[in-house]
This record gives sequence, structure tokens and C-alpha cells, in this order.
Amino acid sequence: MRRAAPALGLFAAARLTGLLVLWLWAEHIGRSPRQLLAHTWDSPWYTRIAEQGYGYTIHFTDGAVHSDLAFFPLYPALVRAVTTVLPIGGGTAALLISWGAAAAAAFAIYLLGERLHGRRTGTVLVLLWGLLPHAVVFSIAYTEPLLTVFAAFALYAVLTGRWLWAGSLAALAGLARPNGVAIAAAVCATVAYELWKRRAHAPWRLWAAALVAPLGWGGYLLWVGVRVGDPLAGYFAVQDGWRSYFDFGADALSDVRDIVLRPAELASTGTVLIVCAAVLLFALLLVDRENRPPLPLLVYAGVLLLITVGGGGSFFESKPRFLLPAFPLLLPLACALTKARPRAAIVVIAALAGLSCCYGTYLLTLAPMPL
Repeated sequence: MRRAAPALGLFAAARLTGLLVLWLWAEHIGRSPRQLLAHTWDSPWYTRIAEQGYGYTIHFTDGAVHSDLAFFPLYPALVRAVTTVLPIGGGTAALLISWGAAAAAAFAIYLLGERLHGRRTGTVLVLLWGLLPHAVVFSIAYTEPLLTVFAAFALYAVLTGRWLWAGSLAALAGLARPNGVAIAAAVCATVAYELWKRRAHAPWRLWAAALVAPLGWGGYLLWVGVRVGDPLAGYFAVQDGWRSYFDFGADALSDVRDIVLRPAELASTGTVLIVCAAVLLFALLLVDRENRPPLPLLVYAGVLLLITVGGGGSFFESKPRFLLPAFPLLLPLACALTKARPRAAIVVIAALAGLSCCYGTYLLTLAPMPL
């Protein structure tokens, strides 16, 4: 914790500055800052599940069907647990969980960065993660921080040979969000590689990690499938009702074409730029032999990127949010800033801070599409 203190302090300063800018602008335009933080877009779905359980569905005239079964259970379960113990409402409990998870995730990301490239790179990696354009999501009642903390600690467990911890944490990550399958894939891929290397000398903990890691994600999908009457495809039918599906990027390419050829909202243009930057950063991860991260981090970031780029449907502008847990993509930039001249690094960090604060405030207060 002493080694991580500078990184955690910088992360807290970044997020508190973003909150301050958001708070001042919300007051200026007559919006409630607390309402924006605790009850924005998907947040009421989680608090409703925490209070009443699953079973709420909205039918739209265009044929869309929004069922709360699309939302994974770990976050609302934690909200319910906190409201049971403390005399606070669901929105406040959801914020406390998100903020605590974001801080814990920053600590885990520092541990990974320090282990791979030293303390300075670990600190810069955490700061960059806290200054992403969509980092405002870490401050609202959303599930990305919860997924990231379990995924980051699972990756650290893999790198340090704690296989049972890795599998268990991956299972919890799979209960947090649909793209939590990425960490299960990373654990299973690493186990397969270790089994191939060790062959007859592989310990039983490797097998156990591979068996446990996908249980959270797969178990929830199976539960939803049984509930809707189609064990294998039921969850994907629920996602279809939300107009969310995987089509290998065909729909996303159509959206990009429309954004390029016609006037578009700032959030739409920002989505294209952010996703393109993520693809470029992943390519840098692959080609940089000197700083290439270990297999589990590559698989984890690659699967998250594949899900984001290949997903189609009505929520194109949500793609940068889906990439928030993909912190390994920031390793090339963190390594470059660590080696850069201090003045150049400060200029880059300051520019990112300004972008993060202003763009995050825009997304919550002015953008017309879901975050």
C-alpha cells in the first residue's frame, strides 16, 4: 500500500477533479448532481433489481423489449447487501460500491504495472486509466469498476501463480457484466498454455482454475435461459430484445460510415476515435517485443476489444464504456510516458485531464444518447 500510495493519490485527484467539474456544470444548468451520479441511464435498472428482484420488462411500440434479465446479478446483490446493513438508499449504496471498486481496481492495476515495468510505469498506468475520456463512469452507479477490480486481481493472481484465486475472481467478474467472459477466457487460455508446457507435471490447481473461471458468466446465462424457456439461447434472446447482438462488426461499420458521411453528435464521433485508438493500442501491444505483456493480459484485452468492435445494435455510443476495463491497452502509452521528458509527459497528462473532465461532463449532462 505504501508503494501504491502515489498512484492511488493521483487517481483520486483525477476523479475528484472530474466530479468537481461535473458538479459545477450541473449546478450551472439546473441539474441535480446526485441525480446524475446515482440515477443515470442504466443505474435505475440495478437499484430496481436490488429492491424488487428480477422480473421487470418494458415493451416498446417498435417491438423492442427491455428486460432486466439483461443485467448481471453481482452489482444489485451488493447494493441490496449494503442497504440491508446501512440505513441508506439504493442509489447511495450503488455509488459507494462503484467508488470503492474503482479505488480497489486502481490498486490492482498498479500492482500489475509495477510487476511488469516498475513503480513509475505502474503509477502512470493508474493515472492514465483514471483520465480516460469515459472515466466519469467510475464515478456513477455503473458496473465497469466492479468488473475491473475482479479482473485486475484475477490477472495478478495468474501472474503470481495463485490459480485458485484466479479462477474464483474470474467467476465473480463473470457475474458482474456480460463482457466479464473476457477474464474467464484469459484464465482458461493461460491454463491451457501451462498445461501444454508442464504436461504430466501440471498441478490440480490449474485444472480447478479453468473449471471455476467461467462458472459465474456461464451460470447466469444458463439461469436466464432456464427462466425464459431456452437454456442455451435464452439470454441472447433477451439481448436481442434490447437490440444488442454480435455480428462481427457489420453494424458498427455501418454506423461509422454514417458518422463519416453525415453530421453527427460529438459522442458518436468520439466513439469512433476512441475505438480506433483502442485498436491501435492493441496492435502496439502485439508488435512491441520489448514491452509485450504476458499472455493473460493479451487475451483479456483482446477479448474485450473483440466484443466491443464486433457488437452491433442500438448502443454504438456505449462502446468506449465497454472498453474501460481493458486497462492493458494503456501499457504502451504508460511505458512511453515513463521514458519521456518530464515536461512532455506533463503536457500529455494535462491534456488528457482536460479532455476527461470536459468530455465526461458532456456525456452526463448534454449528450442525448445513452452512456
